[in-house]
Amino acid sequence: MTPHPRLPLQAVLFDMDGTLVDTERLWWEAVEHVAGRPLTEADQPEVLGRAVEDTARWLGAATGAPAGPLARELHREFVSRVRTGVVPRPGALALLDALAHDGVPLALVTASPRAVADTVLEALGPGRFAASVTADDTERTKPAPDPYLAACRALGVDPAACVAVEDTRTGVRSAEAAGCAVLAVPSLAPIEAAPGRTVRPSLAGVTPEKLSALVPVELRVMSWNLWLGGAEVDDHRAKQLKAILESGADVVGLQETGGTAAGELAEALGWYHHRAGENLGVISRHPVTARLGDPDVGFYGAAGVRVAVAPGREVDIWTAHLHYTPYGPYEAAFDGLPAAELIAHEEVRLAQMRDTLRRIAGEGDPAVPVVLAGDFNCPSHLDRPDVAWPVTRAAEEAGLRDSYREAHPDPMADPGHTWSPVHPVHEDGSGRPEPQDRIDYVLHRGLTVRDARTFVSGVPRPWPDVAANDWPSDHAAVITTFAVPGPA
Repeated sequence: MTPHPRLPLQAVLFDMDGTLVDTERLWWEAVEHVAGRPLTEADQPEVLGRAVEDTARWLGAATGAPAGPLARELHREFVSRVRTGVVPRPGALALLDALAHDGVPLALVTASPRAVADTVLEALGPGRFAASVTADDTERTKPAPDPYLAACRALGVDPAACVAVEDTRTGVRSAEAAGCAVLAVPSLAPIEAAPGRTVRPSLAGVTPEKLSALVPVELRVMSWNLWLGGAEVDDHRAKQLKAILESGADVVGLQETGGTAAGELAEALGWYHHRAGENLGVISRHPVTARLGDPDVGFYGAAGVRVAVAPGREVDIWTAHLHYTPYGPYEAAFDGLPAAELIAHEEVRLAQMRDTLRRIAGEGDPAVPVVLAGDFNCPSHLDRPDVAWPVTRAAEEAGLRDSYREAHPDPMADPGHTWSPVHPVHEDGSGRPEPQDRIDYVLHRGLTVRDARTFVSGVPRPWPDVAANDWPSDHAAVITTFAVPGPA
């Protein structure tokens, strides 16, 4: 099987002033004329990338003049300069032509008023842009995300699959708040590189292929405890394969592999894999470029791989299994232990989590995003406000975010239980209801969560009548879809 393709480049959204045409200088000159003084670097935040009305209010506050007449004067001065002095920025026309040749939809997104934008559009050539959004078209303009969101709606595209091309920090903030990848080409003020943001000195040499490479890659990670390799269910390996294919997962962090599951599943799928000890494994449709952690880890612990999701983009994927006893939900529901005792009884799992976090930090690279999937055998502090469960807190304090709770912040509305689809009642024969809890996780650092869900195929029959179940596990799986940003 081949890797999932990169999210296609659905559209390119261009700022106008200073990005496509050299009007930033003309605007600067217009403001200097109306202000009656030279502008300095300190004035840039109030001038560059701002709407006429914003700069007029700023001038009015400084001079005492009413903002309305100032805005009209600024508009007149700027339009006059634009009509006689529009100069395309280096590489701009060549890039517009190349994108048109490839059929990539384009939008103009500017903080300038409609009259100015239409003048520039006419100078660039009619018909280049399928949509245009100006300061007149949204209630809020840059740095709010509204203009870019409006452009995406007009084109019918997903902001996450678009590249915005900007020249100011104000514009960059607007595009990033809308969820777009950004190519920054600073004109008058510098812009720093950042995750999801690429900085180039100009548009010269920029191609549709280079813009496409900036669009985030989609990566779907699944955490799944196989339940003693699946041995409790008939034909479990075929059912495991079916479940993985149905899930659409790209990478699966496995626990309770029974030693051979990772290799056998990977071979059947045509994927890559890493086996660690008798219990842990990772399978991946993307190439494995490094194996992380102790390959001879015991039944409990963690192991990982680095996968090449796309050229220049790698992600570290770890899988962890923490000890199952003493089990906090039982102690809370059956024994009535108070919070302090529940927390004290987490010491074994907490030590295992801290060891996992040390390994992740020690073998990782700050520039490489991290995913930690696993069966932690404990609830989350994000789900139960009455108990500050320390294992998930330790992961959070180490910078790992809970992808399921990012996607579903309300634990009452979306509990996300993973234990247990086959245990509605406790298996000791007492008839007591089994505590249902979220004990399986997909944590991350450095990625954007697009979706997260639990997954069980079919309607499993309860224990002990499980042999014919379609779902070959006693845990629900957790599946998170991430956007992996382009290179900074």
